[in-house]
Parts: sequence; structure tokens; C-alpha cells
Amino acid sequence: MAVSYKDLGLVNTKELFKKATEGKYAIPAFNFNNMEQMQAIVQACVETKSPVILQVSGGARKYANQTLLRYMAQGAVEYAKELGYNIPIVLHLDHGDTFELCQSCIEYGFSSVMIDGSHHSYEENVALTRKVVEYAHKYDVTVEGELGVLAGIEDDVVAEHHTYTQPEEVQDFVSKTGVDSLAISIGTSHGANKFKPEQCTRNAEGILIPPPLRFDILEAIEKKIPGFPIVLHGSSSVPQQYVKTINDNGGKLKDTIGIPEDELRRASKSAVCKINIDSDGRLAMTASIRENFIQHPEWFDPRQYLGPAREELKKLYAHKTVNVLGSAGKA
Repeated sequence: MAVSYKDLGLVNTKELFKKATEGKYAIPAFNFNNMEQMQAIVQACVETKSPVILQVSGGARKYANQTLLRYMAQGAVEYAKELGYNIPIVLHLDHGDTFELCQSCIEYGFSSVMIDGSHHSYEENVALTRKVVEYAHKYDVTVEGELGVLAGIEDDVVAEHHTYTQPEEVQDFVSKTGVDSLAISIGTSHGANKFKPEQCTRNAEGILIPPPLRFDILEAIEKKIPGFPIVLHGSSSVPQQYVKTINDNGGKLKDTIGIPEDELRRASKSAVCKINIDSDGRLAMTASIRENFIQHPEWFDPRQYLGPAREELKKLYAHKTVNVLGSAGKA
């Protein structure tokens, strides 16, 4: 039976994006797959008084179960109140690839959905996005579309090469589809291996420095659709301390490179009002668990190693809201 996101205490992105654009900050869109990740997100955002987008990919929805997710989202709202601050919480489908998936998520209480038609032709992308928008808006659910393709691998999203967003297409796309926000490609990338080493330069310490984001494309897009909410996907910074901890404790991560946080802070002061972060959370959680498995081989109760992992996640998410996205204090 269909349920409205409003009955779960959730909000859509409309007012949040308006305030973020005017206030020159970005709303964090943190992906989650399980209870500990959700707890860490809510704890961090309540403590820093940040609005938040709880983001679920199609793969995460299958993993967690669509019915459980509904109650987890409702639980997140009540948990925030219990912690002492009723922050705005959005439940968002990340990279929905079919009308049917978006429709199902709306019926299960999502307050926002993304329809990613970027791998189709421009005309097919417009038609698919418009179809989702027409359905979603009947239920006051907001819709994110995408123009351009991000390279990398994350869950079901796989692409070999970047295709930068063409600024000359955005006005036509927005007007024809009626989307509420637009994900663009300016050099971010999915996963923890966002760039090949040969694409990067090395600093004096031998650390790989990725190519800079294409702020010229972002500025051109802003001129075409002034004030329109822009979204950046693939925006994890891949903290090297987590990579080192993972590799020092039996992991084999290689050539992991992320987006510098100062570039994300710059982007968040523009029309970019939603920034997606997934891989950083995975790295933080895995680093904590691997380290504790080595240091405490006698542990077998999941709470013993998932508890510290949750704390590490909370620290990471709080840092992002305060120091990177500028969303702290904006709830």
C-alpha cells in the first residue's frame, strides 16, 4: 500500500535547496545501507544542526529491503527528535534508472528521486525524465535529473569515461522536463578510484593530485539557468588516512584518489546545493573495522566493532557539514 513521505515526517528538497542556494552552502547527501550508517548520519547532523539527505541507491534498496527502509527513514526522523533537534530529513533515491523504480520508491515513502537518463540519447533522457517528473509531482515529490556522464564505479553505476555537461543543453533540458534539480558532470567521479594515476600530477611529497574541477563549465551553466539547484555526484574526498589504515590492516586498495575538499567548499558556495558523498563513508567504516579486527582478534560480537565504526562515521559526517559543505547550523 502506498504511503506518503509526509506521513513519515520527511520533507522534499524544494525549500532546502532554495535556502542553500541563497545561503551559499550545500546539503549533504550521505548514502546509507544499514542501521549504523543511518545512526551516524543522524547523530552528526543533529549535533551540527545540519539538514540532510538520506540517500539510497537501487542496490542499497535491494540490500536493506524496501519495507524496512520506509521504517528506517521514519525512525531517523524520530531519532533526530529524541537526540534533541528536529532537523529536516529527505529520503532520496540515488541514480534511479527506470520509471518503475522511481514510481515504486515514491509509493514507499521517498520524498525525492533521481532519474538518471544520462546514458540514453538526449531525446530519450528528456522523455524519461519528463515522465518521472509528471508522476512525482502529483505527490509533491521532487525530482533530480542528470546531464553528462561521470566515470567510475559505485553500486550499479558504471561508466568508463567522463562526458562533461554541455552548458548549451541545460536550459532546454530543464524547461522540457520540469526537474527540480540537475546533476552535472564537471570532473567528479564515482567510487574510490576516481582518476587514473596518469591523469594526476604529484606534489613534493609524491602524493597524487587530481585534475581540477571544471568550474568554467559550472559558471557557464549558472549563467544559462541562474539560481537553479545544481547537484554534484561522486564527491568523496577519499581521505588517505583511511586508505592507509585499511592497507596497514590487510587491505589492498590501490590508486585511490578523491576530490579535494577545498574544491568542494568552493562549489558549495555556488548554485551547487547538494553534494553526494558515499565512498568516504565506506572507507571510514572499513578502516575502523579492519583495525579493530587486528587489534582485537578475540572480538566476535558485531556491536564491538560496529560501534567504533559508527563513531568514526559520525566524526567524518560532522566534519563534512562543518568544514566542507557549510551546512552546519542551517537546519
